[in-house]
This record gives sequence, C-alpha cells and structure tokens, in this order.
Amino acid sequence: MPIFEYGDTEIDWLSKRDKRMAQAIERIGLIRRNTMPELFPALIRCIVDQQISTAAARTVNARILQLCGGQINAESLLAAGADNLQRCGTSMRKVQYMLGVAEAVQSGKLDLSAISAMDDAQVIRTLTDLKGIGIWTAEMLMIFSLGRPDVLSWGDLAIQRGMMRLYNHKDLPRERFERYRRRYSPYGSTASLYLWAISAQQNSVS
Repeated sequence: MPIFEYGDTEIDWLSKRDKRMAQAIERIGLIRRNTMPELFPALIRCIVDQQISTAAARTVNARILQLCGGQINAESLLAAGADNLQRCGTSMRKVQYMLGVAEAVQSGKLDLSAISAMDDAQVIRTLTDLKGIGIWTAEMLMIFSLGRPDVLSWGDLAIQRGMMRLYNHKDLPRERFERYRRRYSPYGSTASLYLWAISAQQNSVS
C-alpha cells in the first residue's frame, strides 16, 4: 500500500524552524502512514469511519468491499443498493451519504478527476458540498488521498493534544494554533504526522 511521501526536505525545514519539533522528529524517526490515492473509495471509507471504532470500521469497510465485488466505485455502490449497504453494519444515514456521493459522480455533478488541479481552498469547498463530508474529513482526504503537503487541521483533536504536549501548553487558542501552522508551512502535513504520533504516545502513557 502506498504511504505519505516526505523526506529530508520536509524534515530539515521543520527542524530549522522549530527546535521542539526537531527534537520530536529525532526521537520518533521516520513515520510511515498509508494513503488511499483513489479518491472515491477514500470518500466512502471516511463516511463509514465517522464516530465508530477502528475495529468496527474495518469490518464494515471489508463487507462493503466484498458486496461491491472487490472494487468500490460509483457504479458498484449504486448497484449494491441501500438495503444491502445497511446490512454491512452501517446506518441508513451514512448509506444515504455514500449513495449521494455515488450519484454526484455518476451524474457528472462531481468530477473527481478535476479535484487534483484545485487549490486547497477549492478542494475543501468542493468536498464539503457533499452531505456527510465536513472540513476535517476533507482535510484528511487532502493529506491521504491527494498528497497535499501543507494541511494542519484545527478540527483534529489529536493534533491539538500533540501540539499542547509538544509545547507544554494547557490550552490552545486558535490564534496560537495558527501561529504554529504558519511556522510549519509549507510542510504542515508532515508536521501533522508528528503531532499525531506525539498525541498517541501521550495516550499510551496516560
């Protein structure tokens, strides 16, 4: 499975810009995070994964993949039908979101091939026009499907926790968060990987 690509350029930039981030990078080492370059199945997975455990999400996604004959696209999802999709273990509300995405693609209302040419703000506007896709989900798709280099999500609580731990802050006002975002730019996505790792370490200790 492909991984999010970064290397010396991103590490050197972040390390020179921020001493504490440099120490974290040195301690944690290279992070390998899987990506989903195919945007349609990634959208469907994001809808399924909302507000359920990782184990439950894995089970539901595997069932949907099997139901769709091993390939999740607009045609196979619409052919599966709402009732069969719900029997995979997800809510009818999520099923309607998934079918809405499939219908938008099939009708041409949503051109997934055009999204890669959009700037980040346009990507967020386009994806959040879809029911079931919020800003955080769009930002995760930007990192893990589109490979965008400069995404740092204010709406991600794990990133906020990692940032507070890294800098020993008891709270994180939006203004402070934005200051760090500017510091990490243009490699906010790589910084996100390390902040997630820092947050996970914190949770494993607590």
